[in-house]
Order: sequence, then structure tokens, then C-alpha cells
Amino acid sequence: MPDDDLPIPRTPDAGAPGGAGGAGDTPPADPTILSRKELQAQRAGSSRTKWWVLGAIAVLLVAAVAAMVLLTGSSAAKKKAAPTTQTTTAPVPVAPTCPLTGTPAPGGVVPARPALATKIGNYTDDRPSSGLNQADIVFEEPVEGSYTRLVAVFQCQGAALVGDLRSARQPDVAILSQLSNPLFVHAGGINPVLALLAGAPIQDKNVLNNGFASITLHPSGRYAPYSTFTATAPVWALAPADSSPPAPVFTYSATPPPGAVAGSGVGVHVPFSTEADVTWTWNAVTGTYLRAYSGAPDKLLDGKQTAATNVVIMTVQTTIGPWYENTEGGKEVEVTAAGSGPLVVLRDGVAITGTWSRSSLTQPATLTAPNGTPITLHPGNTWEELAPQGIPVTVTVKAPPSSPTPAPVGTLVTTRP
Repeated sequence: MPDDDLPIPRTPDAGAPGGAGGAGDTPPADPTILSRKELQAQRAGSSRTKWWVLGAIAVLLVAAVAAMVLLTGSSAAKKKAAPTTQTTTAPVPVAPTCPLTGTPAPGGVVPARPALATKIGNYTDDRPSSGLNQADIVFEEPVEGSYTRLVAVFQCQGAALVGDLRSARQPDVAILSQLSNPLFVHAGGINPVLALLAGAPIQDKNVLNNGFASITLHPSGRYAPYSTFTATAPVWALAPADSSPPAPVFTYSATPPPGAVAGSGVGVHVPFSTEADVTWTWNAVTGTYLRAYSGAPDKLLDGKQTAATNVVIMTVQTTIGPWYENTEGGKEVEVTAAGSGPLVVLRDGVAITGTWSRSSLTQPATLTAPNGTPITLHPGNTWEELAPQGIPVTVTVKAPPSSPTPAPVGTLVTTRP
């Protein structure tokens, strides 16, 4: 029999039952006899199992080491990374604007002073006037004989010469009451009007009273009653403790309201009378409307033409009051300033029609377009025309440039007698 097939004897353990010292014990069970080939196969299988186990352990160890390296590297990277900070964008500061023009305040600060209103004549002998282009707002009001007078209001700017100063009228109360207790400089008035001023929220400075010589000027070449002028600096000096700027009268935006048509307001005609036949014409170069009387430029004492960034025409109800204003029998013209009425606003060469409404004299009028949206003005100075009912306000419209045949400049009558 080949050696590979020989049985391998198994010797019982000496201490096992039935062994050498175990006489009388139960004989051992027959041992399992394996051939050499089987034994070798068994040993080979056991060896393979051991290596599989060792290999698995090795893989686990490698994985654990790799994980530790990754974690260590990530932690180190976090430690080396620059600390992150949360940044917030600071709000852009809003530059202060002048309350009566909407323009940037001079030097970034609104002057700590009240509005200063001056009463200026507008007869032909009152002209040329002075200081109108420095005023924030100028109001033009109807007076006796179909003439007009002006109320020039200053706050952010001043003027070295303003005038000529003339007497007060009934419409002044409504104009002044919306200006947050302004200073009012004028040259007298009839007793009923002076009584109205005494009850109004204003600081009355009647230069015909004693004690106001320090605020009056008399330039050469003028004669009474057209020779009394003033300057803004000495008037503000009369109220050094009043450091409260007025509340705004209008709202402003750099662009016209939605729906405004370019070229729809290149001019406007407001014929108060033959002596005050007013026309405003848009100048695209200066971005202002230029004022004329009966077609002649309205030149001021400094030689410049009167100009305005905005022209606001409010049609108002007027009545003839019981008071005589002059020896010729001219009676006081009274303006109903509260309520509502037709409106035309000119800015940027466009015209916006709408309605003005005013609930009380201490509040400014609101300007509303037909669609209910507010009408804003361009930042800058403004002229407000108080046109009596029956005065036709005629707006000039520029012909569209795309017209194949040059069309004549047209007109749009917004209010009729």
C-alpha cells in the first residue's frame, strides 16, 4: 500500500480514561483516522481561514488609520483657516434736503432758521424786482384791479437785496399759514388785513412800524413807494431763538411721474391782466422755465431773467370783498384757499394736469393726478400761480419729433372761463 494511503495511528492520552493508568475505565471511542491528503487539506483550509482573518484585520487597521489622518488633516485645516466674520452693509446715509426745494442742503446741513416771507409788488413801476431767483418758493396772488402781487419765501438760501416791499393782502394769510410760523416782512396794509395777520400763525414784521430801520434798504434810482427793499440776513437776525425749519410744502422726485409725456409742457400762459400777462417758457439747456410779461423777458435788477424749476398753477375761487384798497375804489380780492380745484404742474418740459385739495390753511395743498397718484415736483425752486376762476390757463405742447411733416406748436387749454 502506498505511504500516502497508510493509516496514521492515534495514541490515546496517558491521562485520559482508558489510558495507561485507567484500568477498568471505559475504553475510548475510536479515533477519527485521516489520510495524509485529508490532513494536508485540513491544515491548508485552516491556514487559508487564518490568512483571511488577518487580511480583514489589516484592512480594518488601514481604514482606521486613513480615517484618523483625514480627521486630523481636516481639524488642522480648520485651525489654520482664517476666522470668518459676518459683515453687514451699513445703510447709506440720506443727505439732508432743503424743505422748500427738495435740493441738497448747503454744506449738508439744513439752516436752523424759519421760513422768511417777503411781500413784493408787481405793478409795472415795481419792476424790476430783486431776489426772486434766490427764493425757494414764490407765490403769485391776484389783487385789486386784476393786478398781482408776490410772496417770495426764503429758507435754504438768502439774498442781499429783496423787493420792492409792498403792503399785505387777504390771500397772504392762506399762503403764510402753511409755512410753520414764518417771519413775514411787508410794508403795511389796510386795517382789516393787518387784523387778519395778527390772528395768523406768523411773525409779523411790518417795516412801516418803528424799530425796523435795520432791515430796510433804499437802493438808488428808485422812488417811493417803490424804493423800500430788505435783505434776508438782518431779518433772520430779528429771531435768533427760532431755529425751526418749516415743514415741506411740496413733494419731490428727480423724474416726472409715470405717464408724463415729454414735450407736453414747454410753456404756459396765465393772463391775469394786461399788466400781468404771464408766460413761462421751458429752456432745456438750463432745465428751467423762463418768465415773461406780454412776451418781454422778466428781467430782475441783476439783469437775469426770472426762472423757476417748477410752475404750479392752481385755479382758485375768488370774490370781491368789502374793503377798499385804494382811493380809486379798488376793493380787496379774497381768495378761497381751502377746498379743491383744477391744477396744472409744469416740470422738466412736461405738463401734468390734476386737482389740488387743501383741508385747512395750516396744511399745504395736495397735488393729485387723475389716476389718484401724487404729483411730484423736480427738486428746485417753484412758482405757484393762484389763478382766479375764469382765467384761461393755456399749456403749450411741443410737436413730436417723429412727425413726418413738421407740425406747428399746439396749445392745450386746461381751464376755460
